[in-house]
Amino acid sequence: QVQLVESGGGSVQAGGSLRLSCAASGRTFSSYTMGWFRQAPGKEREFVAAINWNSNSYYADSVKGRFTISRDNAKNTVYLQMTSLKPEDTAVYYCARTGAFKVSYYSDEYDYWGQGTQVTVSS
Repeated sequence: QVQLVESGGGSVQAGGSLRLSCAASGRTFSSYTMGWFRQAPGKEREFVAAINWNSNSYYADSVKGRFTISRDNAKNTVYLQMTSLKPEDTAVYYCARTGAFKVSYYSDEYDYWGQGTQVTVSS
């Protein structure tokens, strides 16, 4: 069973930065695309970023240029560096894993999820 554990959320003022981490269990971490999604109160869960097995990265337009996704396969960990944060970035952020050698922007194509970490950006 794969477990994903996020950390690094918190409260920050607009313009600030945070780095989220997601530690994954399992021995074939490097074969999978890892994604970050977020869900704000009253809104649907939305794609934020993903990184595939070759470390190619993909971003939602709303975060492009501000967020950077990266991975350390030796540590089974994926990161989301968030800069120039805006109040509209406030949400619970989730780490997720999709199938081996597959890339997706859609949450229903990710089969394992972390518990989420709260990010709050104040104006």
